[in-house]
Amino acid sequence: MAKASLKARTDSNGERPVSLRRSARNISQKGGDLPIKQEEQPTKAPASLPRGKKRARVKEEEEETKELEPLTQVPKHSSSAVSASPVLTSIKTEGPSPAKDGGSDRKTGRSKDSTLNKEAGLRAKKLKSYAQFANKSPYPDFPRPTPEECQRAYEVLSSLHGERQRPEKLAAPTDRAGCGDSPSVLDALVRTILSQNTSNRNSTRAKLDMDQVYGGGDLEARWEAIAAGGAAKLEKAIARGGLGGVKSRVIVGILQQVKERYGRYSLDHLLLGRGRLKKTAGAGGEHGDDGDEDEDEDDEAAMRELISFKGVGPKTASCVLLFCVGRDSFAVDTHVHRLTGTLGWRPPSASRDETFAHLDARIPDPLKYGLHVLFVEHGRKCEECRAGGKVVGRCELRKAFRRGKNGADE
Repeated sequence: MAKASLKARTDSNGERPVSLRRSARNISQKGGDLPIKQEEQPTKAPASLPRGKKRARVKEEEEETKELEPLTQVPKHSSSAVSASPVLTSIKTEGPSPAKDGGSDRKTGRSKDSTLNKEAGLRAKKLKSYAQFANKSPYPDFPRPTPEECQRAYEVLSSLHGERQRPEKLAAPTDRAGCGDSPSVLDALVRTILSQNTSNRNSTRAKLDMDQVYGGGDLEARWEAIAAGGAAKLEKAIARGGLGGVKSRVIVGILQQVKERYGRYSLDHLLLGRGRLKKTAGAGGEHGDDGDEDEDEDDEAAMRELISFKGVGPKTASCVLLFCVGRDSFAVDTHVHRLTGTLGWRPPSASRDETFAHLDARIPDPLKYGLHVLFVEHGRKCEECRAGGKVVGRCELRKAFRRGKNGADE
């Protein structure tokens, strides 16, 4: 133990030594020498704290360190730290260096490239998934529905709700959003997106509010205003329709993609080929072009075109093709998915997209438009077949397809 001689007197400048303990000062007042231990660093680590307290302590130490980072620090080993240290300042005068700016630009470029690559990968995956079962059922061994069953369902539903056939001339409604109801393909696509996962009432509110903000006249000017205003402005405009944040980003993204691909806001080139004026021959009539392979390829190309856009799936694309473009595509919404499950026309575990692929391959083309419209109307109006409806045995459609104990129709 080292000793040092220390007198109980003040320094030459009139101050006591700052390193004395209280007990040392008390003893020094009586005079005499005082043995003082030199303080050493403990050799043993202190007992560990509980995990929560330890984390809190580490966090407090980090916060203290962070507050001192702007200051000029003195090395710990310096013996003249107080007397030789310069004046401390918390003002940072350095500006961003060109090297850092360049690095930030490169980082932003890499981030954009990564986003584009990710979107391209997702688009390729979606197209590959569709192509896997294009024009064929994912359930080749599932025999229903047969053409006869489709005809029977159409007859029953049309007796309840009236005949449904594609109109010869299509006009965009001004009092509702509709689902693909527009002679303009891009307008039909936007209307269908507004109608996703919501009621007709809410989608109509969203459409009318959007027209009030951006104008309901010239379509090209409207799309330009929406794209220039951005997703945040559109989200506010269509908020009453539900899911405004998601739908606004999808719509603005589609407008940007369309403009980049074609130089203008239009998808009306999809109206070429099998135009919307091609008539079907009623519920069970002849379909003169039913076996034309070129037309089947044209339909598939139109479907691929639409689902290549981010946020557009088979159901949305099918609605646009069925109602706007005039192609034979059996769209599957929540009502169609529910009713075809009730009738046993699909496996119970089939998703909407799988149901679309299966039914689009099995339902005859002349019946696709009428059956889709009637299924939707029946799913909304029938007390037993609507969502949450209670089965009481009065539904004529259920009676027509009631299953016997052996699984066959009675």
